[in-house]
Amino acid sequence: MVITSVDVYLLDCGTTSWRPIVCRVNTDEGISGFGEASIGFDSGAPAAYAMIKDIAPLIIGMDPMAHEVVFDKLFCQTFWGQTAGVVVMGAISAIDTALWDIKGKALGVPLYRLLGGKFREGLRCYASQLQFGWGYGMGRAAKTEELVEASVKAVEEGFDAIKINFITFTPDGGRVGFLRGPIPYDIQKLIVERLEAVRKAVGERVDIIVENHARTDAVSAVEMCRLIEPYRIMYIEEVATPLCLQTFKTIRQKTNIPLAGGERIFSRQNYINYFKEDAIQIVQPDIGTCGGISEAKKISDMAHGFDTGVQIHVCGSPISIAASLHLEASIPNFVIHEHHVINRSKMNIDLGTHDYQPVDGYCAVPELPGLGQELSEQAMAGALAHECVTA
Repeated sequence: MVITSVDVYLLDCGTTSWRPIVCRVNTDEGISGFGEASIGFDSGAPAAYAMIKDIAPLIIGMDPMAHEVVFDKLFCQTFWGQTAGVVVMGAISAIDTALWDIKGKALGVPLYRLLGGKFREGLRCYASQLQFGWGYGMGRAAKTEELVEASVKAVEEGFDAIKINFITFTPDGGRVGFLRGPIPYDIQKLIVERLEAVRKAVGERVDIIVENHARTDAVSAVEMCRLIEPYRIMYIEEVATPLCLQTFKTIRQKTNIPLAGGERIFSRQNYINYFKEDAIQIVQPDIGTCGGISEAKKISDMAHGFDTGVQIHVCGSPISIAASLHLEASIPNFVIHEHHVINRSKMNIDLGTHDYQPVDGYCAVPELPGLGQELSEQAMAGALAHECVTA
Protein backbone atom coordinates (compact mmCIF):
# COMPACT_ATOMS: atom_id res chain seq x y z
CA MET A 1 0.00 0.00 0.00
CA VAL A 2 1.30 3.47 -0.89
CA ILE A 3 0.04 7.02 -0.51
CA THR A 4 -1.25 8.34 -3.84
CA SER A 5 -2.74 11.74 -2.99
CA VAL A 6 -3.76 14.10 -0.21
CA ASP A 7 -7.00 16.09 -0.23
CA VAL A 8 -6.94 19.26 1.86
CA TYR A 9 -10.15 20.98 3.00
CA LEU A 10 -10.80 24.38 4.55
CA LEU A 11 -14.29 23.79 5.90
CA ASP A 12 -17.19 26.22 5.93
CA CYS A 13 -19.10 26.76 9.17
CA GLY A 14 -20.56 30.12 8.22
CA THR A 15 -18.08 32.23 10.19
CA THR A 16 -14.44 33.25 9.79
CA SER A 17 -13.87 32.47 13.48
CA TRP A 18 -14.46 28.73 12.93
CA ARG A 19 -12.89 27.15 9.83
CA PRO A 20 -11.63 23.62 10.55
CA ILE A 21 -8.78 22.29 8.40
CA VAL A 22 -8.93 18.58 7.57
CA CYS A 23 -6.87 16.41 5.23
CA ARG A 24 -7.72 13.06 3.66
CA VAL A 25 -4.75 10.86 2.81
CA ASN A 26 -5.57 8.43 -0.02
CA THR A 27 -3.91 5.14 -0.98
CA ASP A 28 -3.66 2.83 -3.98
CA GLU A 29 -5.82 0.25 -2.17
CA GLY A 30 -8.77 2.62 -1.86
CA ILE A 31 -8.35 3.16 1.88
CA SER A 32 -8.35 6.79 3.02
CA GLY A 33 -7.70 8.36 6.40
CA PHE A 34 -8.68 11.70 7.92
CA GLY A 35 -6.75 14.04 10.20
CA GLU A 36 -7.13 17.61 11.42
CA ALA A 37 -4.92 20.64 12.01
CA SER A 38 -6.65 22.12 15.05
CA ILE A 39 -6.19 25.81 14.39
CA GLY A 40 -9.55 26.40 12.79
CA PHE A 41 -10.70 28.90 15.41
CA ASP A 42 -9.68 32.56 15.42
CA SER A 43 -6.78 33.26 13.03
CA GLY A 44 -4.43 30.80 11.35
CA ALA A 45 -6.71 28.45 9.42
CA PRO A 46 -5.65 29.50 5.89
CA ALA A 47 -1.98 29.15 6.89
CA ALA A 48 -2.48 25.57 8.08
CA TYR A 49 -4.44 24.75 4.90
CA ALA A 50 -1.54 26.07 2.79
CA MET A 51 1.07 24.26 4.88
CA ILE A 52 -0.58 20.86 4.42
CA LYS A 53 -0.64 21.47 0.66
CA ASP A 54 3.01 22.48 0.81
CA ILE A 55 4.32 19.41 2.63
CA ALA A 56 1.95 16.79 1.17
CA PRO A 57 4.19 16.06 -1.87
CA LEU A 58 6.85 14.74 0.53
CA ILE A 59 4.69 11.75 1.46
CA ILE A 60 3.37 10.72 -1.97
CA GLY A 61 4.56 7.17 -2.69
CA MET A 62 5.35 6.39 0.96
CA ASP A 63 3.95 3.53 3.02
CA PRO A 64 1.00 4.86 5.09
CA MET A 65 1.54 2.15 7.69
CA ALA A 66 5.00 3.55 8.47
CA HIS A 67 3.76 6.53 10.43
CA GLU A 68 7.01 7.00 12.35
CA VAL A 69 9.01 7.14 9.12
CA VAL A 70 6.58 9.65 7.63
CA PHE A 71 6.59 11.77 10.79
CA ASP A 72 10.37 11.86 10.92
CA LYS A 73 10.60 12.91 7.28
CA LEU A 74 8.09 15.72 7.74
CA PHE A 75 9.74 16.90 10.95
CA CYS A 76 13.32 16.78 9.68
CA GLN A 77 13.02 17.66 6.00
CA THR A 78 10.71 20.67 6.13
CA PHE A 79 13.32 22.92 7.82
CA TRP A 80 10.66 24.74 9.86
CA GLY A 81 9.39 21.44 11.25
CA GLN A 82 12.17 21.36 13.83
CA THR A 83 11.02 24.69 15.26
CA ALA A 84 7.73 22.98 16.26
CA GLY A 85 5.68 26.05 15.37
CA VAL A 86 1.90 25.73 15.39
CA VAL A 87 1.36 25.98 11.62
CA VAL A 88 3.89 23.37 10.56
CA MET A 89 3.06 21.08 13.51
CA GLY A 90 -0.63 21.46 12.73
CA ALA A 91 0.00 20.23 9.19
CA ILE A 92 2.15 17.33 10.39
CA SER A 93 -0.52 16.49 12.99
CA ALA A 94 -3.25 16.25 10.37
CA ILE A 95 -1.21 13.89 8.19
CA ASP A 96 -0.06 11.74 11.12
CA THR A 97 -3.61 11.26 12.44
CA ALA A 98 -4.81 10.36 8.94
CA LEU A 99 -2.16 7.62 8.76
CA TRP A 100 -3.38 6.10 12.03
CA ASP A 101 -6.91 6.17 10.61
CA ILE A 102 -5.69 4.29 7.53
CA LYS A 103 -3.88 1.72 9.67
CA GLY A 104 -6.99 1.01 11.74
CA LYS A 105 -9.17 0.68 8.64
CA ALA A 106 -6.64 -1.59 6.90
CA LEU A 107 -6.50 -3.89 9.93
CA GLY A 108 -10.23 -3.62 10.64
CA VAL A 109 -9.79 -2.43 14.24
CA PRO A 110 -10.61 0.78 16.14
CA LEU A 111 -7.67 3.06 16.80
CA TYR A 112 -7.59 2.49 20.56
CA ARG A 113 -6.62 -1.15 19.95
CA LEU A 114 -3.53 -0.04 18.03
CA LEU A 115 -2.62 2.21 20.95
CA GLY A 116 -2.67 -0.62 23.48
CA GLY A 117 -6.32 -1.20 24.29
CA LYS A 118 -9.01 0.41 26.43
CA PHE A 119 -8.47 1.25 30.09
CA ARG A 120 -12.10 2.33 30.39
CA GLU A 121 -15.41 1.88 28.57
CA GLY A 122 -16.64 5.42 29.09
CA LEU A 123 -14.78 8.69 29.44
CA ARG A 124 -15.84 11.16 32.09
CA CYS A 125 -16.46 14.53 30.42
CA TYR A 126 -16.68 18.13 31.47
CA ALA A 127 -18.86 20.80 29.89
CA SER A 128 -16.35 23.25 28.46
CA GLN A 129 -16.35 27.02 27.90
CA LEU A 130 -19.63 27.92 29.61
CA GLN A 131 -18.84 31.62 29.26
CA PHE A 132 -20.31 31.02 25.79
CA GLY A 133 -23.45 29.54 27.30
CA TRP A 134 -24.56 25.91 27.09
CA GLY A 135 -26.86 26.00 24.10
CA TYR A 136 -26.34 24.62 20.62
CA GLY A 137 -23.85 27.18 19.36
CA MET A 138 -21.47 29.85 20.62
CA GLY A 139 -23.41 32.39 22.67
CA ARG A 140 -22.34 34.89 25.30
CA ALA A 141 -22.91 34.39 29.04
CA ALA A 142 -21.74 37.80 30.22
CA LYS A 143 -23.92 38.23 33.29
CA THR A 144 -23.54 36.22 36.49
CA GLU A 145 -27.06 34.82 36.18
CA GLU A 146 -26.28 33.65 32.63
CA LEU A 147 -23.20 31.76 33.82
CA VAL A 148 -25.30 30.18 36.56
CA GLU A 149 -27.99 29.21 34.04
CA ALA A 150 -25.45 27.57 31.72
CA SER A 151 -23.79 25.72 34.61
CA VAL A 152 -27.06 24.38 36.01
CA LYS A 153 -28.15 23.26 32.55
CA ALA A 154 -24.94 21.28 32.05
CA VAL A 155 -25.27 19.63 35.46
CA GLU A 156 -28.91 18.75 34.75
CA GLU A 157 -27.71 16.98 31.59
CA GLY A 158 -25.48 14.75 33.70
CA PHE A 159 -22.13 16.53 33.75
CA ASP A 160 -20.39 16.55 37.13
CA ALA A 161 -17.62 18.88 35.96
CA ILE A 162 -17.71 22.24 34.17
CA LYS A 163 -15.16 24.74 32.86
CA ILE A 164 -15.60 28.50 32.72
CA ASN A 165 -13.44 31.51 31.96
CA PHE A 166 -14.81 33.96 34.52
CA ILE A 167 -13.05 36.96 32.97
CA THR A 168 -13.83 36.64 29.27
CA PHE A 169 -16.69 39.15 29.30
CA THR A 170 -17.61 42.24 31.27
CA PRO A 171 -21.22 42.29 32.54
CA ASP A 172 -22.25 44.41 29.53
CA GLY A 173 -20.76 41.91 27.06
CA GLY A 174 -17.43 43.62 26.39
CA ARG A 175 -14.04 41.92 26.69
CA VAL A 176 -12.04 42.06 29.92
CA GLY A 177 -8.67 41.90 28.15
CA PHE A 178 -5.20 40.91 29.34
CA LEU A 179 -4.45 41.45 33.04
CA ARG A 180 -0.98 42.73 33.91
CA GLY A 181 0.11 43.38 37.47
CA PRO A 182 -2.34 43.56 40.38
CA ILE A 183 -5.92 42.78 39.37
CA PRO A 184 -8.19 45.86 39.60
CA TYR A 185 -10.72 45.73 42.42
CA ASP A 186 -13.76 45.65 40.12
CA ILE A 187 -12.36 42.62 38.27
CA GLN A 188 -11.54 40.87 41.56
CA LYS A 189 -15.09 41.48 42.70
CA LEU A 190 -16.45 40.16 39.39
CA ILE A 191 -14.42 36.93 39.61
CA VAL A 192 -15.51 36.19 43.17
CA GLU A 193 -19.15 37.11 42.54
CA ARG A 194 -19.40 34.84 39.50
CA LEU A 195 -17.50 31.90 40.96
CA GLU A 196 -19.37 32.07 44.26
CA ALA A 197 -22.73 32.11 42.45
CA VAL A 198 -21.82 29.16 40.21
CA ARG A 199 -20.46 27.11 43.12
CA LYS A 200 -23.61 27.75 45.14
CA ALA A 201 -25.83 26.79 42.18
CA VAL A 202 -24.11 23.52 41.24
CA GLY A 203 -23.19 22.38 44.75
CA GLU A 204 -19.97 21.07 46.23
CA ARG A 205 -19.92 17.74 44.37
CA VAL A 206 -19.50 19.28 40.92
CA ASP A 207 -15.92 19.95 39.86
CA ILE A 208 -15.16 23.44 38.57
CA ILE A 209 -12.25 24.01 36.19
CA VAL A 210 -11.17 27.62 35.75
CA GLU A 211 -10.18 28.56 32.21
CA ASN A 212 -7.72 31.42 31.88
CA HIS A 213 -6.54 31.42 28.23
CA ALA A 214 -3.16 32.78 29.43
CA ARG A 215 -4.75 36.18 30.03
CA THR A 216 -2.67 36.94 33.13
CA ASP A 217 0.99 37.60 33.88
CA ALA A 218 2.81 36.17 36.91
CA VAL A 219 1.51 38.79 39.36
CA SER A 220 -2.14 38.71 38.29
CA ALA A 221 -2.07 34.90 37.93
CA VAL A 222 -0.96 34.43 41.55
CA GLU A 223 -3.63 36.89 42.66
CA MET A 224 -6.22 35.03 40.58
CA CYS A 225 -5.30 31.73 42.23
CA ARG A 226 -5.66 33.25 45.70
CA LEU A 227 -9.10 34.57 44.81
CA ILE A 228 -10.44 31.24 43.51
CA GLU A 229 -8.70 28.84 45.91
CA PRO A 230 -11.51 28.80 48.54
CA TYR A 231 -14.00 27.39 45.99
CA ARG A 232 -12.50 23.89 45.53
CA ILE A 233 -11.12 24.30 42.03
CA MET A 234 -10.24 21.10 40.17
CA TYR A 235 -7.50 22.91 38.23
CA ILE A 236 -6.78 26.20 36.49
CA GLU A 237 -5.98 26.04 32.79
CA GLU A 238 -3.38 28.14 30.95
CA VAL A 239 -2.62 30.26 33.98
CA ALA A 240 0.06 32.10 31.95
CA THR A 241 1.78 32.05 28.57
CA PRO A 242 3.54 28.72 27.93
CA LEU A 243 6.51 30.62 26.49
CA CYS A 244 7.87 31.21 30.00
CA LEU A 245 8.48 28.13 32.12
CA GLN A 246 9.72 30.29 35.00
CA THR A 247 6.31 31.96 35.26
CA PHE A 248 4.64 28.58 35.72
CA LYS A 249 7.21 27.63 38.37
CA THR A 250 6.59 30.89 40.24
CA ILE A 251 2.82 30.41 40.21
CA ARG A 252 3.14 26.74 41.15
CA GLN A 253 5.11 27.67 44.28
CA LYS A 254 2.40 30.09 45.42
CA THR A 255 -0.81 28.11 44.96
CA ASN A 256 -2.28 24.76 45.93
CA ILE A 257 -4.47 24.64 42.81
CA PRO A 258 -3.19 22.17 40.19
CA LEU A 259 -2.00 23.90 37.02
CA ALA A 260 -3.02 22.61 33.59
CA GLY A 261 -1.73 23.56 30.17
CA GLY A 262 -0.32 22.38 26.89
CA GLU A 263 -2.67 23.30 24.07
CA ARG A 264 -0.05 25.82 22.95
CA ILE A 265 2.97 23.63 23.64
CA PHE A 266 3.97 21.74 20.51
CA SER A 267 6.09 18.55 20.28
CA ARG A 268 7.31 16.31 23.09
CA GLN A 269 10.64 18.17 23.32
CA ASN A 270 8.87 21.32 24.48
CA TYR A 271 7.23 19.42 27.36
CA ILE A 272 10.42 18.01 28.87
CA ASN A 273 11.30 20.91 31.18
CA TYR A 274 7.70 21.33 32.30
CA PHE A 275 7.77 17.71 33.50
CA LYS A 276 11.22 17.98 35.10
CA GLU A 277 10.24 21.13 37.00
CA ASP A 278 6.77 19.84 37.99
CA ALA A 279 5.42 23.07 36.51
CA ILE A 280 2.23 21.50 35.14
CA GLN A 281 0.18 18.86 36.96
CA ILE A 282 -2.25 18.13 34.10
CA VAL A 283 -0.97 18.30 30.53
CA GLN A 284 -3.30 19.15 27.67
CA PRO A 285 -1.70 18.37 24.32
CA ASP A 286 -3.89 18.95 21.28
CA ILE A 287 -3.66 16.06 18.82
CA GLY A 288 -4.21 18.51 15.97
CA THR A 289 -1.22 20.72 16.82
CA CYS A 290 1.30 18.77 18.92
CA GLY A 291 2.21 16.30 16.17
CA GLY A 292 -0.80 14.03 15.77
CA ILE A 293 -1.62 10.74 17.46
CA SER A 294 2.04 9.69 17.38
CA GLU A 295 3.34 12.69 19.29
CA ALA A 296 0.35 12.98 21.64
CA LYS A 297 0.84 9.35 22.70
CA LYS A 298 4.52 9.98 23.42
CA ILE A 299 3.70 13.11 25.43
CA SER A 300 1.10 11.13 27.40
CA ASP A 301 3.61 8.36 28.12
CA MET A 302 6.21 10.91 29.24
CA ALA A 303 3.61 12.46 31.53
CA HIS A 304 2.86 9.05 33.04
CA GLY A 305 6.54 8.68 33.89
CA PHE A 306 6.28 11.87 35.95
CA ASP A 307 2.94 10.93 37.58
CA THR A 308 1.26 13.69 35.59
CA GLY A 309 -2.32 13.45 34.36
CA VAL A 310 -3.49 13.99 30.78
CA GLN A 311 -6.56 15.75 29.44
CA ILE A 312 -6.39 16.08 25.68
CA HIS A 313 -7.30 19.58 24.51
CA VAL A 314 -10.29 19.30 22.17
CA CYS A 315 -11.50 22.28 20.18
CA GLY A 316 -12.03 21.10 16.63
CA SER A 317 -14.19 19.24 14.16
CA PRO A 318 -15.62 15.74 14.73
CA ILE A 319 -12.30 14.36 13.42
CA SER A 320 -10.41 15.77 16.42
CA ILE A 321 -13.13 14.65 18.81
CA ALA A 322 -12.88 11.01 17.68
CA ALA A 323 -9.07 11.04 17.78
CA SER A 324 -9.07 12.33 21.36
CA LEU A 325 -11.55 9.69 22.55
CA HIS A 326 -9.33 6.88 21.25
CA LEU A 327 -6.16 8.23 22.81
CA GLU A 328 -7.74 9.06 26.16
CA ALA A 329 -9.26 5.59 26.37
CA SER A 330 -5.84 4.00 25.85
CA ILE A 331 -3.74 5.80 28.48
CA PRO A 332 -3.64 5.01 32.22
CA ASN A 333 -3.15 8.65 33.29
CA PHE A 334 -6.33 10.02 31.69
CA VAL A 335 -8.04 12.68 33.83
CA ILE A 336 -11.18 13.87 32.03
CA HIS A 337 -12.43 14.55 28.48
CA GLU A 338 -13.19 18.03 27.19
CA HIS A 339 -16.64 18.45 25.63
CA HIS A 340 -16.56 21.92 24.10
CA VAL A 341 -19.80 23.84 23.60
CA ILE A 342 -18.97 24.00 19.86
CA ASN A 343 -19.42 20.20 19.78
CA ARG A 344 -23.14 20.76 20.40
CA SER A 345 -23.49 23.02 17.36
CA LYS A 346 -25.27 21.56 14.32
CA MET A 347 -22.79 23.27 12.02
CA ASN A 348 -19.94 21.35 13.67
CA ILE A 349 -21.81 18.06 14.08
CA ASP A 350 -22.72 18.06 10.38
CA LEU A 351 -19.05 18.08 9.40
CA GLY A 352 -18.79 14.42 10.43
CA THR A 353 -20.49 11.15 9.55
CA HIS A 354 -21.05 10.26 13.22
CA ASP A 355 -22.03 12.26 16.30
CA TYR A 356 -20.23 11.26 19.51
CA GLN A 357 -22.11 13.13 22.24
CA PRO A 358 -21.85 12.38 25.97
CA VAL A 359 -24.68 10.63 27.77
CA ASP A 360 -25.03 11.49 31.46
CA GLY A 361 -21.62 13.10 31.39
CA TYR A 362 -19.75 10.19 29.79
CA CYS A 363 -18.57 9.59 26.21
CA ALA A 364 -18.38 6.15 24.64
CA VAL A 365 -15.26 5.20 22.68
CA PRO A 366 -15.81 4.71 18.92
CA GLU A 367 -15.78 1.05 17.88
CA LEU A 368 -15.61 1.43 14.09
CA PRO A 369 -12.28 0.76 12.34
CA GLY A 370 -9.73 3.56 12.49
CA LEU A 371 -10.98 6.81 13.96
CA GLY A 372 -14.59 5.79 13.45
CA GLN A 373 -15.20 9.23 12.00
CA GLU A 374 -14.96 10.79 8.53
CA LEU A 375 -15.86 14.08 6.92
CA SER A 376 -19.40 14.09 5.61
CA GLU A 377 -20.02 14.43 1.88
CA GLN A 378 -21.85 17.65 2.68
CA ALA A 379 -18.80 19.10 4.46
CA MET A 380 -16.42 18.21 1.65
CA ALA A 381 -18.72 19.48 -1.09
CA GLY A 382 -19.31 22.77 0.72
CA ALA A 383 -15.69 23.47 1.68
CA LEU A 384 -14.41 27.03 1.38
CA ALA A 385 -11.34 25.62 -0.35
CA HIS A 386 -10.24 22.17 -1.53
CA GLU A 387 -7.17 20.93 -3.31
CA CYS A 388 -5.97 17.43 -4.17
CA VAL A 389 -2.19 17.06 -4.05
CA THR A 390 -0.83 14.22 -6.19
CA ALA A 391 2.84 15.09 -6.52
